[in-house]
Amino acid sequence: MYAPPGASISLETPAMLPQPPPYDPRALDAFVALVGARLWAQRIAQIGLQAASGPRAALLIRQRHALELSIDRLRGTLTRPPSTAELHAARLAVDAVVLSETLAGGGRNGLRRQLRDALGHDKNLVSLFHVLQTAALQASRGFAVTFAGLEYGAPYDLLIASGRQEAEIACDVVSAEEGRLVPRGAFSSLADRLDRHVRAWLAANPGSHLLKMTLPHGLNDAAVPAVQARICRMLAQHSRRDHDAAAVLHLDPFNPAGRPGEDASMAWLRREFGPEANLAVTSDNHGIFVMMARAGRTDEVGRVVRDRLFELLPSRLSGRRPGILAMFIDDTDRREWAILRETLALEGEARRFLAGKAARPVIAVTCSSRFELFGAADAAAEGEVRFRNPAHPAAKAVALAPAILSSV
Repeated sequence: MYAPPGASISLETPAMLPQPPPYDPRALDAFVALVGARLWAQRIAQIGLQAASGPRAALLIRQRHALELSIDRLRGTLTRPPSTAELHAARLAVDAVVLSETLAGGGRNGLRRQLRDALGHDKNLVSLFHVLQTAALQASRGFAVTFAGLEYGAPYDLLIASGRQEAEIACDVVSAEEGRLVPRGAFSSLADRLDRHVRAWLAANPGSHLLKMTLPHGLNDAAVPAVQARICRMLAQHSRRDHDAAAVLHLDPFNPAGRPGEDASMAWLRREFGPEANLAVTSDNHGIFVMMARAGRTDEVGRVVRDRLFELLPSRLSGRRPGILAMFIDDTDRREWAILRETLALEGEARRFLAGKAARPVIAVTCSSRFELFGAADAAAEGEVRFRNPAHPAAKAVALAPAILSSV
């Protein structure tokens, strides 16, 4: 059994996000030793190289690898007080070290393999730390937690128990990028590649300008060079319109509310085009150039989560106990995460999943994001949003209530 230090509280106490303790750089050194010092140094260097591709892409890279970068900063000579997010990253790293000390040889080796795999080229620590966060959350609710996946090779990650009642938890990560026709990574790459062309054009055409891009079929990495070439041609020819089946491009002057400037422009654009619009701003003493791109339909992050839930069922739960599918929605920002919760987009898709016969082994679906992982002030109050399956035979089990009762 495993419980992070200080995690157990009375069931009568509302479950809260685990609070980060003061960090000890030596404990973080132990985490790096668990990973392997050489591999860790290589991964941090790789992240630095990836972040050098352009300022907008760098922002996404730093967000995606916030856990690794936070741990590395705290191991160094930090000249300011650590942020709450950094302390939560340190807490989870220490949890990994504590867990390794409780596991037998096979489980410890499995944990080390997962850590090393998480530091592969296109991966990060989110998947493993989501499991650790889920374990800490359930321990804080009074459950005994076993890392059954590591200890026994179970298909699920965690086994929680309260009295005689048990439940299996399978943790998984879904990228919100999969639900976007215009992924932020592709749009950021396009904006970075266009930056010097836009600055040169802006020097010759001072003022405030808005390039509206409607991309009916979306945008992917392979399509970025073609769209870039079309925009560069427009700028070179001083054209204001370019359209075909793949893209509709409009370049117009604009002056939101009569007050030019980056902040005013962004606020106006958000109101005008909605939260799903991708925006990039280039500004200097010559003026401001805004690029806005959106697809031909709304994003479908909720649907992607539902599709993933169906994919998990055949292999991740044993069916012998009530099962919880704990989903982590990655690569989302604060505004989008709030919208997913407030518009009930996640709830609607989760309940569609739970209403099907295939979901009979599932007693609840939970969803969380980086804002819960990092202890943000506007994170979900209980560290996740939950949707209970009322059709499950154990849906009214009092012992499981803290883990399965719907939070919305």
